[in-house]
Amino acid sequence: MEVVIKDLQDLERAAHEFLEKIQDSRLVAFYAPMGAGKTTFTTAVCKALGVKEDAISSPTFAIVNEYRAGDGSPVFHFDFYRITRNAEALDIGLYDYLDSGCLCLMEWPENIEDLLPDETLKVSISVNPDGSRLLSW
Repeated sequence: MEVVIKDLQDLERAAHEFLEKIQDSRLVAFYAPMGAGKTTFTTAVCKALGVKEDAISSPTFAIVNEYRAGDGSPVFHFDFYRITRNAEALDIGLYDYLDSGCLCLMEWPENIEDLLPDETLKVSISVNPDGSRLLSW
């Protein structure tokens, strides 16, 4: 499956389409090069879920941020960019989050690849020559 994001103005529509297409997937890993828009798209997904915009920030230093969707359910946003060893992810209680049944949105999952459950939805974000983005899984 795939979703195209034409430009920044198209983010809201694309986030809603993405959520509709992934349905009940709870573990979502975003693979993309630096600057491809992982955090920007994750923010759009959180907003589409009803998370207050001022609560959303990149968890680069915290590794994980917890948000509340409009229905009150937790949404976990991970950034594994600074993780260099699996033990670091395990130290934050990674499996407690992944096994919670809550939506887990993960940036830089390649840094913890060995720890990801089989049911993880692996989403690739690529940058097209015209600047649009293609999400595919």
